Amino acid sequence: MGRRAAEALGLLLLAFAEARVYDFQLDGGALPNDASLRAAWSNGQAMNASLASLQPGDTLIIPNRTFHLMGGVLASNLHSVVIQIDGTLSFHADLKEWPRNRYFPENSVKHDVLDCLWLNHSANLTITSSGEGTLDGQGAAWWGIPGVGYLLHQENRPKLLTLNGSRGVLVEKIRMLNSPYWTFWAPNSDGLEVRRVTIDARRTSADYHTVLDLTAFNTDGFDVTGTNVWIHDCTVWNDDDCIAVKGEASNMLFERIHASGLGLTIGSIGAHRVRNITFRNSTMHNSVKGIYMKFNGNAMSQPGQIEDVLYEDIVIDSPTQWPIWIGPAQQSDSLDFCAAHPCSLCWPVDPFAKCDAVSMGTYRNITLRRVTINNPKYSPGVLIAPSNNPATGIIFDSVVVNNPASGWGPHQKDYFRCESFQGIAVGDTSPVPPCFKDLTLRARQSK
Repeated sequence: MGRRAAEALGLLLLAFAEARVYDFQLDGGALPNDASLRAAWSNGQAMNASLASLQPGDTLIIPNRTFHLMGGVLASNLHSVVIQIDGTLSFHADLKEWPRNRYFPENSVKHDVLDCLWLNHSANLTITSSGEGTLDGQGAAWWGIPGVGYLLHQENRPKLLTLNGSRGVLVEKIRMLNSPYWTFWAPNSDGLEVRRVTIDARRTSADYHTVLDLTAFNTDGFDVTGTNVWIHDCTVWNDDDCIAVKGEASNMLFERIHASGLGLTIGSIGAHRVRNITFRNSTMHNSVKGIYMKFNGNAMSQPGQIEDVLYEDIVIDSPTQWPIWIGPAQQSDSLDFCAAHPCSLCWPVDPFAKCDAVSMGTYRNITLRRVTINNPKYSPGVLIAPSNNPATGIIFDSVVVNNPASGWGPHQKDYFRCESFQGIAVGDTSPVPPCFKDLTLRARQSK
């Protein structure tokens, strides 16, 4: 070992030898069980100061009480520390008081509010609990009156937890409630593990996604980019993408997930490459969509790729829309709800609505294996690629849709809307998409 390496190791060992346990209430001066605006500002400042004081080896404990605090909690370069949330951090619902980025005047940018909790460039960080800690985003205040609230705030709402550029981070045993916007955003991650985390964002207590619930727009569950991500043994109920692999992403595994919302999703992807992504051993109860892969309009002019993807051992019960969607993102990026960006939310109900294939978005080597879909309300699926860039290497292996004609869809006769997909169906897949080569056991036995 060289002299510099030895000195660095010595300093690290010294830091751990002096490690301390820091109590947010006793040492940080936080005020429990006080929902006043004064206490929220005081607790927000106390949290910022507490995080800034942490050194390698330290543990910050939020005791088993409720602490109301203002958002804009920011910390950078937390290395080898533990944040133990035994109680509840409830972010204040006073929108007028919410801190904003001082470099941008209000309403001048799409997103100028600060996030609830934002951790930048953390390494070897653990966020945990001795039981189940809670982060409460008080989202209803931001969602506002259904429909009207979105017109007022659009996407200028805080994320509940942002982990930017993390390395070797573990998040576990946390309940994340009613985020105003995306719940868990982890861009540029490397070595992220999330386990035993519950995400819940809803307007009502219904066991399905009502029209009212679906107006809690953009309440994504886990949104991630980067590499070497493992999210497992988690539960998500929300009204947007349950999991969204975004941007540049590779080597990610999502397993033993109980999810209900807009789907186990890759996208929306623009001019990026996503590869080696696996979803497996997961269930979706009364979800809206199920398996969902999507390109956005940026892939109309710049190349994007989604490849080497496996969905395996997935059960989807009673989805209210299409249980399988691989194609353009069905979304609007404007106040025109029916605008096609690139596929309209009003498609195919509105005969004038457009759903355009994304010309430079490439799907390659996508496998769905042992996927069971029960009682879909719409037809089984939408598979759309451009004629000049067909999807290739697509395999449906024992993808079984029970009661596939139980509801309305764009191609009820053929069950799937299937354009420019070069795929094969094997095992006991049923029904077989019309543009797939049928190599199922049933087809072979009938010859």
